[in-house]
Amino acid sequence: MIKVTVFSDKQEIKGFEVCGHAGFSESGNDIICAAVSVLAQNTANSIEEFTHDDFETELDEDIGRLKLMLTDNVSSESQLLMKSFELGINSIINDGNSNYIKIRYKEV
Repeated sequence: MIKVTVFSDKQEIKGFEVCGHAGFSESGNDIICAAVSVLAQNTANSIEEFTHDDFETELDEDIGRLKLMLTDNVSSESQLLMKSFELGINSIINDGNSNYIKIRYKEV
């Protein structure tokens, strides 16, 4: 199962962590893992490319883990990208995939 944690304070999303494998299909053919990976990587790449916000990442490919945390003030652009990531994850879950992916929220 993929576990997604969205880190936020009372006003904005500060980061996320994606960890695990969906187990929907065999490795290399798992469309849920692929979808979540694309969302997470694209969010990180987009923040880097389209904003001036600083962030830190931690990556462990062996266990399928990516953590991204914004380190300073969050621009409206980064906030939109984080909300888009959250929307994408919830869309995957709501498409009948709640056995393969879970999302939780943690206040920071």
